[in-house]
Amino acid sequence: MPRATLHNRQDSLDRALNLFWQKGFHATSLKDIERALDMRPGSIYATFGSKDGLFQEALECYSARSLREMESLMASHDSPLTALAAYIRKLGGLRDSEVPSRACMLAKSLLELGEREQAARDKVETLLAGMEARFRQAFADARDAGELVDPERPAHQPERLGRRLQAEVMGLRAYAQREGESDAVRQLAEDIAQDIEALKIENQKAYNKKYK
Repeated sequence: MPRATLHNRQDSLDRALNLFWQKGFHATSLKDIERALDMRPGSIYATFGSKDGLFQEALECYSARSLREMESLMASHDSPLTALAAYIRKLGGLRDSEVPSRACMLAKSLLELGEREQAARDKVETLLAGMEARFRQAFADARDAGELVDPERPAHQPERLGRRLQAEVMGLRAYAQREGESDAVRQLAEDIAQDIEALKIENQKAYNKKYK
């Protein structure tokens, strides 16, 4: 495929991603897509197959972008736990960012899609599982590096920590979608980040002294 065609396709996909992220699958009409992508229906179907196909590609693009951002942060820190805390603190600035929605696109889609969109829902489940697996791997890396206070404790096992962190991220982003003060979102992110840092052996005494 010629480079210019690839570029135009990616540009269209990026526009569709922003549209679906803002409005959701059901509220996005074909007319909305035509206007956002500046394409006729025939061209949309020829390029992406269907509205559902375009939506699923947008989901994949969103997930890949999120993982790239996370990987960049992970690579910039020697400590997996410190990197995860930095990731959460960055999410604390969501209300200051120009994004189509502060809520996670995958979480929004999970709540919206039903049996009629089973293929897209399955895609969402797969992508969310991939993100949870990356969190789980980060905690496993922390365990292998000897960072975790008590790796044998059930609540400190990578599977449970990864699951909990994904739930916290989804909740944080949903909270950021509400009307309110940006400082409240930052404070919430800071609390989550400090909980992660408290899992490190050298931070446990100071954490206990402050919060216990």
